[in-house]
Amino acid sequence: MTGTRPRVVVLGLDSVPPEFLFRRFRPRMPRMDGLLKRARFGTLRSTDPPITVPAWAVMFTGVDPGTLGIYGFRHRRAGTYFETYSPTPAMLPRPAVWDLLSRSGHRVAVLGMPPGFPPPRVNGLYLSDFLTPEGARDPVWPPALWPEIEKAAGGQYRFDVTFRAEDRDRIARELFEMTRGRWAVARELWRREPWDLFAVHEIGPDRLHHAFWKYFDPAHPRHEAHAEFSGIADRYYALLDAEIGAFLDQVGPEVTILLASDHGSQAMDGCFCINEWLADRGYLVYRGDRPPAGTQLDRAAIDWSRTRAWGAGGYYARLFFNVRGREPEGIVAPEEVHALEAELIRELASVRRGDGTPLGARAHRPQDLYRELRGDAPDLMVYFGDLRCRSAGTVGYRKWFLTENDTGPDDSVHSFEGFYAVVRPDGPVGPGPERSILDVAPTLLRWLGEPLPAHLQGVPIGEWLPPPVAPGG
Repeated sequence: MTGTRPRVVVLGLDSVPPEFLFRRFRPRMPRMDGLLKRARFGTLRSTDPPITVPAWAVMFTGVDPGTLGIYGFRHRRAGTYFETYSPTPAMLPRPAVWDLLSRSGHRVAVLGMPPGFPPPRVNGLYLSDFLTPEGARDPVWPPALWPEIEKAAGGQYRFDVTFRAEDRDRIARELFEMTRGRWAVARELWRREPWDLFAVHEIGPDRLHHAFWKYFDPAHPRHEAHAEFSGIADRYYALLDAEIGAFLDQVGPEVTILLASDHGSQAMDGCFCINEWLADRGYLVYRGDRPPAGTQLDRAAIDWSRTRAWGAGGYYARLFFNVRGREPEGIVAPEEVHALEAELIRELASVRRGDGTPLGARAHRPQDLYRELRGDAPDLMVYFGDLRCRSAGTVGYRKWFLTENDTGPDDSVHSFEGFYAVVRPDGPVGPGPERSILDVAPTLLRWLGEPLPAHLQGVPIGEWLPPPVAPGG
């Protein structure tokens, strides 16, 4: 390897738990089986919260969500009750790996790593991510590449599929088309030049899990046998294996390969209606009668003069306090916030399901989870049932629990356990210990011979690094 310029390929498979790649679907994935036999692999611990955005940003910046100011897909804008925004690459206060590499002259190609719209200007190319708005202009940097990308994808490059819907035949068709197109584009772009870093994000596994988990998992709380969909996960993972295998056929043995997921997945076990609970406990107060079931909270008649807290839905509950001087009609004095936090943490911990079993609500103060706290953080972050239970942000149900997702059909939620698999020339092989998602960025920089910025919160993983050069070598 002496004198060989280091090169790295990163293949990001969204939401894939270790169990799926290492065991359950491995018999359907001969190319991944062969790769794992040459790899060091194990569990990659995700971040709090284990959500696609911010998890990929954490992986490639090496700092936690609080430092980035990213707590999910949507954020409440400061000084408002319901105005929201989605994070963009320009909002990141710390550079991603490809930003640092671009500054030092490395050539990089990044396909779909979130947050990726509008695509940042890198020394190479950056294709936007699944959050790209329909009909968006210039979804790739440099913009002149877009016609080539669409041609390579077969005429239309699909960033995502609408997956919380009942028409699963359409979802399945678009899911398979999207993944085929993604890897056709990846193969075409790989051939353009000898990239120093080439990174691809595939959102397909996440969409598969959300739309079809109850069909392929007999242990799912709402399992349904289905002539076609019961085998769809086997077919999808086989397709993914073939597409990635065709890509890896172009990658030489001198290139380091990292496969990783941002978090894992698990079967969804209903929703906890956080705002119904807050209303029943007197923290959230309406003017007049409660709204009809399924009402968006921003369309409900809330009496802010008597409301102390409200919640947003999603994979976890984001609780906000109606603080005097911060919210437009705040009533909670700043000196009362700590007592309100403690009260809500204590009361949420005591919530039980209809059958009397504990919900397992764990509430965290963001400032206790992160080294820094930027952006528009919630006042409390609450996980239900080890994340198996979603948070329902809509209101009007007059009960605390729903068996389904309140924003559309959904079969899965996230978990903290993602995976990693590393193939390096002369590198270690076999099962490895659990690693942190924060360690990926410093390790990539070390692989590529770059200095490590002082702000990184992870550390390079020793066994992933090349062996020391012998004197005179």
